[in-house]
Amino acid sequence: MARDLGTKYVCFKCGTKFYDLKKPVPACPKCGADQREAPSGKPSGGRSRAAPPREVEAEEAPAADDEEAETEEEDDAAEADED
Repeated sequence: MARDLGTKYVCFKCGTKFYDLKKPVPACPKCGADQREAPSGKPSGGRSRAAPPREVEAEEAPAADDEEAETEEEDDAAEADED
């Protein structure tokens, strides 16, 4: 004989699992957080889409690394010439 305990919740603040016991305000028994104020975890309206890939400025990042590598090579060559 199962009794209807209302809606099952998992508190968004402390993670406690509880039933609302059909009360008008679903408050966590452990921390007292009102579950109606919970941040929305699910996107509203249908399937979620993957975010478009971020545009990475690939031309600038390797160029900076290449310049540093060339500078180090030039320094090494200059030191070798001095010896």
